[in-house]
Amino acid sequence: MSADMFLIVAFVIGYLLGSIPFGLVLTRLAGTQDLRSIGSGSIGTTNVLRTGRKDLAAATLIGDMLKGTIAVIIAGYFGGPDAAMLAALGAFLGHLFPVWLKFRGGKGVAVYIGVLLGLLWPAALVFCLIWLAVAVITRYSSLSALIASLVTPILLWWFGQLALAALFAVLTLLVFFVHRENIKRLLAGTESKIGQKG
Repeated sequence: MSADMFLIVAFVIGYLLGSIPFGLVLTRLAGTQDLRSIGSGSIGTTNVLRTGRKDLAAATLIGDMLKGTIAVIIAGYFGGPDAAMLAALGAFLGHLFPVWLKFRGGKGVAVYIGVLLGLLWPAALVFCLIWLAVAVITRYSSLSALIASLVTPILLWWFGQLALAALFAVLTLLVFFVHRENIKRLLAGTESKIGQKG
């Protein structure tokens, strides 16, 4: 297989792995109500937490992170850095727009961390520290994700990782796009806080 062909394969592999809806699968197996009928309707960790099942929320977080990390590692091993970045993009888009769920997926934060972990783990650590700091201060998961994702491409650019900075600038724009309703609620003061149901 040619290098150019593998870039396409890497993107597809990333998309398919990213489109696995761990939150929905785990909550269905546990017999909770349909995840898409509560809270934000998202299939991600924060909404799983609203079911009251912290164990399922933790498992969802890990699953969503690892599917991004695994996609990057596999593609990078066989195709190098460019393939790894395309797999990262594919995994992120797969989570946001999974074909199995009529292209209505999660908000992508866990996958963002997962692909960042696979591409440059110190940056993933910084992301998590920023997220945690904002979450402790404000108790808004969405605001934490928005600020951490906004800082990430700037940080990557600052340290000379220009290709990664460009990739994560795109991912950050997508994060803001899928959080547009959260942004409206944050501005209106009606956004749900961490641990708050509904």
